[in-house]
This record gives sequence, structure tokens and C-alpha cells, in this order.
Amino acid sequence: MDPRVQRRVQRYGWDLAAQDYEPLWQAQLADAQRALLEAAALTPGERVLDVACGTALVTLEAARAVGPQGHVLGVDLSDRMVAAARARAQAGALRHADFARGDAEALALPDGGFDVALCALGLMYMPDPLQALREMRRVLRPGGRMVAAVWGERARCGWSSVFPIVEAEVASDVCPLFFGLGQADALARLCAEAGFEGVASNRIAVTLHYADVDQACDAAFVGGPVALAWSRFDGTVRQRVRARYAESIAGWRTGNGFGLPGEFVVAHGVVPAAPPERA
Repeated sequence: MDPRVQRRVQRYGWDLAAQDYEPLWQAQLADAQRALLEAAALTPGERVLDVACGTALVTLEAARAVGPQGHVLGVDLSDRMVAAARARAQAGALRHADFARGDAEALALPDGGFDVALCALGLMYMPDPLQALREMRRVLRPGGRMVAAVWGERARCGWSSVFPIVEAEVASDVCPLFFGLGQADALARLCAEAGFEGVASNRIAVTLHYADVDQACDAAFVGGPVALAWSRFDGTVRQRVRARYAESIAGWRTGNGFGLPGEFVVAHGVVPAAPPERA
């Protein structure tokens, strides 16, 4: 997919998903976000950048961790995600959390302005995740920390069937690189290639719980990465893809609900310290 097209698909798709994202995904993503924040080990007074911040589920936790003497900036490609994030920050009276619409691969930020950079489940959607990681490194000070989380292996994510089901109805891949960074040590290797040192990663196995088939289907189609494609389907196609998805996850039914397996990978590294100045 042409990178410009992919960015438009992501921008407008997440605009459509913004309203439903938290109700459908907040609980399911909590373990990955918690692990990312634990790895970041934020301290009061730090300056934090949250890339692909969405509705600020991670950003606001970071703001609480660094306190009012610190500062957190959330950046996202979607206008509606940014608007939702601002509203949540205002409701929580977190005045030291700011938000801006922006492209992770070309951050409109000066060099070395942050202590920590976070990216919770955003790299999979970017045309060039390596460039996004290089931008995160650029805006960090020497010794600054980076933590990123992605979805894991396709075979370990029970909801992954949504992609081939949707792609059978559209002209091109919806998220062509989605599970690539979850394979083996792919994320750690990419972080090292971007210039981070001391890179390490770990995997987290989770279960994604849904109350019924409607909630499971809404999470897959309405509040997630295929929202733009879903918005363009007519009633017949919607009925067909929902039925196919429900069939694909039937093995994980628990009573009326579902418990789908999922996996995340969390990687962290640091920017090399500045060399000592010569006398």
C-alpha cells in the first residue's frame, strides 16, 4: 500500500473508531498498557512523549506519574482521537498533559526535548515504523528512555481473523504490517536499528473477554483498525463479515461470551549517553 494512502486510511479510520474505542478496547488493552508504564518507570518531573496516544489511556496515567511538575505530550494522527484525549485530560484536571495531531514519522518537535517516549500499540499501523522509532530517539535527550508495545504473533491473537475476512471484501490490505513486529525478536531488532541501546523485550499472554457476540464483533469492526472499511460496507456485506467473524471465534465461546487469546510484545531501550566534552 502506498504510504500516503495508508496514513489516510489510519487517520480517517481512527476518526471513525474514536467514539467506540474505549468502551470496546480499554479493558482488553489494560495489561499491555500497564506493562509499558511499568517498563517506563516514570518519575515526578519528567517530560514524556506519548506517540499514537489515541484517547489518552496511557497519556493520562503518565501524567499522573510525573505529576504537575512534569509534562506529557500526546500525539496522534487522528483529529477525533486527539479531541477525545483533550476532553479526558480536562475532565481529570490534568493541565500538564497536552495533545496535538501529528505524524509519528515526522514529529514537529525539537531534538532532545523529552526524557521518555512511549508508543502503546501504534507502530503496527505506520507505513515506516523504523522511521517512527528514529523520530522518538531524535526527540529524546541523551540517556532518555523509550518503551513501545505491539500485538504479538498472529497465531496467538484470536481476533486476527478479522483482517482476512475484511480484506476479502476490499481492494487492498487493511493493515499490511500489523503482526510483523510481533514475530520473534522483530520489535527489539527494529529498536536497536533505530539507535537505542540496551534493548530488551518480553511477551505478555492475555485473554480478551467479551460479553456476547455483538460486543466481540463491534470491537473487531467498529472500534478498531478496520473501522474505515466497515463504514463503507452496505448492510449485506456487514451481515456477511460479522457472520464469518463470529464463526472464526466460535471455539473461544464461554457461555454467552467469549474469551479470545491475545499476546503483546513490550520492548524498551535507551538513547546513548552524550560523550563527555573534551577539556
